[in-house]
Amino acid sequence: MNENPKPKSKRTLEHWQIMAICLIICDFITLHFSYFFALWIRFDCRYSDIPAEYLNSYFHFITAYAVGAILLFSLFRMYRAMWRFASYGELVKTFLGSVTASVLHAVLIPVVLHRMPLSYYIWGALFQLIFLILPRFAYRLLLFFRNNFFRRSDETAGRVMIVGAGSAGQMLLRDMSVSKEITDRAVCFIDDNPNKWGRFIEGVPIVGGRDDILANVEKYHITKIFVAVPSASAEEKREILTICNESGCELKLLPGMFQLVLGQVTVSDMKNVSVEDLLGREPIKADLHEVFEFINGKVVMVTGGGGSIGSELCRQVAAHHPKQLIIFDIYENNAYAIQLELRHNFPELDLVTLIGSVRDSRRLYEVFGEYRPQIVYHAAAHKHVPLMEDSPCEAIKNNAIGTYKTAYAAMMHGCERFVLISTDKAVNPTNIMGASKRLCEMVIQSFDSKIKAGKADEIPPLFTHEERDAAEWNDPAVPDPIRTDFVAVRFGNVLGSNGSVIPIFKKQIEEGGPVTVTHPDVIRYFMTIKEAVSLVMLAGTYAHGGEIFVLDMGDPVKIDTLARNMIKLSGFKPDVDIKIVYTGLRPGEKLYEEKLMAEEGLKKTDNDLIHIGCPIPFDTDEFLQQVEGLMIAAYNNDKDIRSLVRRMVNTYHPVAAPQSTAAAH
Repeated sequence: MNENPKPKSKRTLEHWQIMAICLIICDFITLHFSYFFALWIRFDCRYSDIPAEYLNSYFHFITAYAVGAILLFSLFRMYRAMWRFASYGELVKTFLGSVTASVLHAVLIPVVLHRMPLSYYIWGALFQLIFLILPRFAYRLLLFFRNNFFRRSDETAGRVMIVGAGSAGQMLLRDMSVSKEITDRAVCFIDDNPNKWGRFIEGVPIVGGRDDILANVEKYHITKIFVAVPSASAEEKREILTICNESGCELKLLPGMFQLVLGQVTVSDMKNVSVEDLLGREPIKADLHEVFEFINGKVVMVTGGGGSIGSELCRQVAAHHPKQLIIFDIYENNAYAIQLELRHNFPELDLVTLIGSVRDSRRLYEVFGEYRPQIVYHAAAHKHVPLMEDSPCEAIKNNAIGTYKTAYAAMMHGCERFVLISTDKAVNPTNIMGASKRLCEMVIQSFDSKIKAGKADEIPPLFTHEERDAAEWNDPAVPDPIRTDFVAVRFGNVLGSNGSVIPIFKKQIEEGGPVTVTHPDVIRYFMTIKEAVSLVMLAGTYAHGGEIFVLDMGDPVKIDTLARNMIKLSGFKPDVDIKIVYTGLRPGEKLYEEKLMAEEGLKKTDNDLIHIGCPIPFDTDEFLQQVEGLMIAAYNNDKDIRSLVRRMVNTYHPVAAPQSTAAAH
C-alpha cells in the first residue's frame, strides 16, 4: 500500500526542482540585463558612448550582485511559490525582494568600485522589478486572456454564477481561470454585502445580493451556480439554496470552512446540493471522546445490525475500539453486507455476526450466555407504518415482545447498558407501529423502575409455551445485584434510511414520475443517519437509567416541499416535467409527528440539541402483568389486538385515514 506514494512524491520534487532552476536562470539573466539596459539608455542607447569606468564597474560587480540577489530572493521564498496560482501575496514578495536587492546594489557598487549615474540606479531597479514579475505572472496573464476572450466563442462552456464574493469565491474563480480541464466561465458574483455591489473581481462583476439571484440568472444566461459561503450558518445556506433551486440551474456547494482554511477551494471540492443541505439547521455534533471512553474495550451488541440505523451504529462502534462487536440480525443479506464492510475497514476488529430473532428467547439466551455483551443497542424492529397496520400482531411480536425478551436476556446476563431505538411515532400514536414502540419504551421504563427499587426479581420472564417446555432450556440465575441501565432514544424520520421517503422519491423521479405525496399538508421531522447514531451513542454515555432521550430536530419539513425540492435538484420542474400526485393519508398516518407527549417535560443535557423527556408515570406492576396476555394474543394472531394495546397504551388513538384532499396536482 505504501509503494505508490513514493514515486509520486519523487516526481513532484523533480518538477519543483526544474521550475526553481528555470526561474533562477531567468533571474540571473534578468539581473544582468536590467542594469546594463539602464546604463545603455543613460547614454542614448549607444554602447560606444558609455565611459570605460562605468563599464568596468558594471562588469566587475554585476555577476557577484546577481548571485547575492538570487540568495536574497530565496530568503523571500520566491522560488517556492506555485506561480500557476500567483496572486497578491506573491506580487508583494517579488516587490520586496527586488527593492531590497536594488537598495543593496545602490549602496555597494559606489563603495566597492565606482559611483554610477543616478538614472542607472533608478532605471535599473525599475527594469529589474518588471522583468522579475513578467515571467512569474505570464502564465496567469495568458490564462486571463484565454478565459476572457477565447472562451467567449465557446458555446459549450457553462456560464457560472458564484454566490459569495469572499475568499472562498475568489479562490474558486482563480481555480476556474487557471484549470485546463474546466471549460466553465464565471460571469458574475452574488454577495449580500452592498459595499461590494458594482465592483469587479478579476474582471467579473458583483451584481447584487441573494434577492437578485433569479434576475441575474436570466440576465447573464446562467447555467450553473456555485455556492461558496463556507462560513454561513445552516439556516442562511438553506435560504440561499432555496432561491437558487428556483432557477433550474445546476447547483454545486462548497461543503465547509476547512477547505478555505487549508486553501483547497477548487471546483473539484464542490459537491452536489443534497436534500440534507435544505434542512436548515446545524448538524448534531457528538462528543466522540466521551463515546470512545464509554465503548473502548467493551463487548458491544447491536440487534438489527444490518438495518440502516443498525449498520451505522456498527460502523461507529467499530471506530471506537470495542473489545468485541456482535452483529445480531434476522436478515442474512444485510448482516453479511455490513460484515464484509467492517472486516475490510477494520481488519483488527473482533467481529461476530450472528443470525437470529429477538422473538426467540432460547437464541437470545444462547448468545448472551456465550458472549456476555456489556452494551446493547437494540435497533431490531418493524418500522413501516402501513405494512404494520395490515399485520398488527407482527408489530407487537417483533417490536414490543422482542424488546421485552431482549431486555430480559440482557438483564439476566449482567449487561451494563441497554439502549432502545425508539421513534417520534411513539408519541400519541395513531398507528399500531407507533403504539408498539411506545410499548417498547414502557418496557424499558418498567425494567429500570424495578431495578432501581431493588425488585428486579418481580420482572416476570416472557416465554412462549414452546420455549418454556423445551428440554434444553437453561434459565440462568438472576445476577446479584442487577446493574443494567435501560434507556430509550426517540428521534424522527431518518434521511436515506430503508423505506424512507427520500429513496422512494428518487426512484419515482428516475422513472419520470409521478411523485406520490400522501397529503399536501403533511409535515415530518428529519435527521441524518449519522445524527441519529450520534444521539444513540450519546444516550449510552449520558444514561443513568429510565430516560427517554429526545433530539431537537429543528423545524419540521413539509413532505410536499421536500418532493418539489428533490425534483428541482434533479433538474426538472415540478408539475411540468414531473407530476406530483396526492394519494391521501395511509391507515394510521398522522399529518404531523410530535417529539413529546403533552404530559412530558424536558430536561437539558450537556448538548443543547439533546434533551431528556420526563417519563409519564404508569402502573408498572399492572403493565408487567398485562405483557404476557399481550404476547399470547399476538402469537394467537388475535384480530382484536388493537383493543388490548389501547388498554395498555392510553395515548394510543387509532384513526381512520381521511380521504385524499386533492386530485393529481
